[in-house]
Amino acid sequence: MAKDNKDGKCFLGLDEGWLYRGKVRDTYDFEKPYGGYLLVVATDRISAFDAVLPNGVPDKGFVLNKLSARWFELTEHIVPNHLVKVVDDAKALPRPFPVVFNHRSMVVRKAERIPIECIARGYISGSAWAEYQKTGTVAGLPMPKGLKESDKLPEVLFTPTTKADKGHDEPITLKQMESMIGRDLTREIMDKTLKVYSWADEFARYRDIIIADTKMEFGMIDGKLSLIDELLTPDSSRFWDAEMYNPGGSQPSYDKQPVRDWLSVSGWNKQPPAPELPPEVVRATTQRYREAYQKLTGSKIG
Repeated sequence: MAKDNKDGKCFLGLDEGWLYRGKVRDTYDFEKPYGGYLLVVATDRISAFDAVLPNGVPDKGFVLNKLSARWFELTEHIVPNHLVKVVDDAKALPRPFPVVFNHRSMVVRKAERIPIECIARGYISGSAWAEYQKTGTVAGLPMPKGLKESDKLPEVLFTPTTKADKGHDEPITLKQMESMIGRDLTREIMDKTLKVYSWADEFARYRDIIIADTKMEFGMIDGKLSLIDELLTPDSSRFWDAEMYNPGGSQPSYDKQPVRDWLSVSGWNKQPPAPELPPEVVRATTQRYREAYQKLTGSKIG
């Protein structure tokens, strides 16, 4: 097992029982009789521009895991999710795992994943702003004239994309989504995505955070639509400081923006391998994740 957050290195994961390695999360399968469950570990790895960087961000995995669990618990009245429990003692699991997995992993139910990224947008930013500048639309939908960057949209939009294991996710229309998974399931997913987003944004506002947009993933568990993967974290969402919100440009955010900013001026051609981050960029990014966690939960790390 590699060292993780103390020296900024990434988790390498364990060979035994390893099932899947994503850009940030490692997934392990339990042996029988726990075959219906997985262990999902949120590592300190960080990705940008579709590349995993060689050094990690301390405390990032803790924040992603704990925030996801908190949101799963808060929104289960809207839609079920795959969370069974957060792991506080990895050695007490059905098969022992390293103690470094404590607090940054969760036991989840297996799900039949629906291969679509479900994005809710309450504000115009990022790729939505870029599209609007060119065509006056967002996800192909006509928008009012005169919107400024970071303006609140007239209504929350549901803008799905494909879920690509490699390469870029691609925007799809509701009609395309219906052809992939059926009309009824499409409408149910859209409804749940918008309800979770709207509830969470109102919750976050009382904690001085605006959730500009977020992406969710769903799967089927025992025949029921359920949230899976992560939920409303700085990796999957655009969190803005509500007290500093000022439409007309990009907003101060609680995410990996320091990483993107540094990479954009580093001279990197956005082809692997990605360059190693300077210590000051790592520290600034860790601080962003810590602040998001503290504002949304009222608890400090460490």
